[in-house]
Amino acid sequence: MSPARLLATWFGCGYSKFAPGTVGTLGTLPFAYFLHTFGIVPYWVGTVLVTLAGVWASGRVATELGVEDPQSVVIDEVSGTLIAIGIASGLAFRESFVLFGIAVLGFRLFDIWKPGPIDSVQSLPGGWGIMADDVLAGIAAGLLAEAVSPLILG
Repeated sequence: MSPARLLATWFGCGYSKFAPGTVGTLGTLPFAYFLHTFGIVPYWVGTVLVTLAGVWASGRVATELGVEDPQSVVIDEVSGTLIAIGIASGLAFRESFVLFGIAVLGFRLFDIWKPGPIDSVQSLPGGWGIMADDVLAGIAAGLLAEAVSPLILG
């Protein structure tokens, strides 16, 4: 398996017969936890690197397969999930599994529903279009979790 395909499918998560996007999201959680243990700066550096590598890998695999946005490509879900969790955890990296859950579920909701600009950015070329909607969905989900955090954290 090529490095682009390995990354784009998030080490095979994208080959799930059932809900590969959700499997890719769930496959992100151990990596998010790993990054989280190093603090906020390494977390965001890792998130940016995954996102940029995802533009390359998703574009390359889409070209190889001749499909605009292959279902097996889930690196976009990885990026969106990392962004949502990163925003939800805030600057102090508060520990709240409830907020993480809201961020992850919110990401899946926004990724599937694709309201407004989340849908329109898919028209960007190549890997940019594959990744951009999930980046925006991750931002929206993270902001949603932050908005409800005073209700949860008091």
